[in-house]
Amino acid sequence: MGQAREVMDRLTAAVTTADSKTIAELYAQDAVAVTPDGGELHGRDDIATYWRQMTEAIPEGSYESVHSYEVGNTAIDEGFFSGRNTGPIQLPTGETLAPTQKEIRIRGVDFATVDDSGHIVDYRLYFDEMDFLGQLGLLPPP
Repeated sequence: MGQAREVMDRLTAAVTTADSKTIAELYAQDAVAVTPDGGELHGRDDIATYWRQMTEAIPEGSYESVHSYEVGNTAIDEGFFSGRNTGPIQLPTGETLAPTQKEIRIRGVDFATVDDSGHIVDYRLYFDEMDFLGQLGLLPPP
């Protein structure tokens, strides 16, 4: 197992335990992240804020790995993130929604490219945001 895989595994553990400090420390100061719900995020602080909001919304999340790979300095994971929405949901507009108390289980893929110092410099997260919102009960009925 290489450095990228180790860093990705540490990120997954930190996200599922809502360890904000470790999450922030894993990213380079000038890291870039792209997420379906947060868009393009620049810098460690913005990325840490994104994860803090996600872990506050679903504080006791779990991750079930389906596939994990490492190619050079990039780790790739596919799996399911599950949990109950017991915390506020921060919208990109700045508005906050009350917890729905609904269970979610979303399939996602993420990529983390790690530099020689062991920090994530480029991060990509992909999941079906409409499925996520539907599971939370935040979409109008079909």
